[in-house]
Amino acid sequence: MQKYNWNYPTIMWVGENRINDIAEACKTLNIKKPLLVTDKGLSNSEIVKNTISILKDNNLQVELFSNVVGNPTGTNVSEGVKSYKDNQCDGVIAFGGGSGLDVGKAIAFMSGQTLSIWDFEDVGDNWTKANVDQIAPIIAVPTTAGTGSETGRASVILNEDTGVKKIIFHPKFLPSIVILDPTLTVGLPPKITAATGMDALAHNLEAYCAPGYHPMADGIALEGMSLVNKWLLEAVNNGSNLEARMNMLTAASMGSTAFQKGLGAIHSLSHPVNALNNIHHGLSNAIFMPYVLTFNKEVIEKKVVKICKYLELQDQSFNGFINWVLDLRKKLDMPHKLSEVINEKDLQLDRLSKMALEDPSTSGNPKKLSEADMKTMYLQSMEGKLF
Repeated sequence: MQKYNWNYPTIMWVGENRINDIAEACKTLNIKKPLLVTDKGLSNSEIVKNTISILKDNNLQVELFSNVVGNPTGTNVSEGVKSYKDNQCDGVIAFGGGSGLDVGKAIAFMSGQTLSIWDFEDVGDNWTKANVDQIAPIIAVPTTAGTGSETGRASVILNEDTGVKKIIFHPKFLPSIVILDPTLTVGLPPKITAATGMDALAHNLEAYCAPGYHPMADGIALEGMSLVNKWLLEAVNNGSNLEARMNMLTAASMGSTAFQKGLGAIHSLSHPVNALNNIHHGLSNAIFMPYVLTFNKEVIEKKVVKICKYLELQDQSFNGFINWVLDLRKKLDMPHKLSEVINEKDLQLDRLSKMALEDPSTSGNPKKLSEADMKTMYLQSMEGKLF
C-alpha cells in the first residue's frame, strides 16, 4: 500500500503503519511531553502500548489518560485537563474512536481556558470567547472509521447535569496532524465496524442533502458515500482487508469534512437517545436513516436520485435508495426498529422530542421541523413504519 500526505482540510499522514511516524508528528509540532488520550477499553491494547513505546523510544515523555466513556462527559474532559496540567504536558494525542478523539480535542482546547466548557457550545459566536493563544496542539489518530472527528472542528460532550449532549466548537479543535493508519482498525469487531461505517454514511448523506451552496462539500460527500457502498460490507466481513479498512477511514474523514455544510434530523434524533439511553451513535443513525429520508422526501428527492446515479445503483429512484439503505442494514445485521434497542417503557418521548428539536443539527435539516415532527419520527422508528 502506498503512503500519501494530504492537506484536506488539515495535514493527514495516510497509509499502512503510519503510526510509526507518531514521534515525527510530535516533533513537527514541537510537542515534547504529549498527553495520549484514549478510552478505557483501548488503554491496555497492543496498539496503544506500541504507540507509547514508539514515543518513548524517541525520548518523548508521554502520559496516558484513559478515563473516557462511550458517550463522553464534561467530567471526562475536566479530569483530562487536570491530568494535562498536573503532568505539565505540552500537546495532546487524541487516540481511538469518536469518544477518545472528542475528549482529546476538548482537553487540548480547555487546557487554555478559564470559562466553563459549556460557554463554548456551538451557538452564535460563543467560540470567540476562547483564549486562542493557550490551546494545545493536537494530533488525532482514529482507530474506528465512523465519526471523522479527526477532521472536525467540534466535540460532542454530554452535560451530566442536564442529560443533554452539547456540541462544543472552535476552529482550533481541528487537529494539526492526523494519522490515518488502517492497521489500527483491523481488530475492530464486525458489529462496531458496521455501526461506525453507518455513522460515516450518515455524515456524508446528511451533508449532501443539507440546504445551501457548498459544492466542495457536496463532491466530498458523494465520493464518501461511494466508498461506503464499495467497502463497508467488505470491511465488516473481512476485517483484515487493509484496502477496505483504509477506504472506510477515508470515507469517515470525508464525512466530517463535508458536514461543515450541515447535518439534519438523523443526528437530531440520535443525540438524545445516545445521551439518555446510551445507544451507540452509529447504530442510532443507522436506525433513523430511512425514517428521516422518507420524511424529507419532497425536498430531497432530486438529490437522492443524483446519489443513486453516482453510486450506480440498479434502481435509480428515491425508493431505490431507501431499499439500498434497508438492504445494507439487513446485510450488516442491524435493527430496523428503535424498539429493538429501546423498550417502549424507557422511551421518554416528550423529552426526547424537545431535545431533538433543540439539537444544533436540526437547523441543517432540508425540511423545517417541529417538536411534533420529531415525535412522529420517533414513533415511526419504534413501530418500523416508513412514511
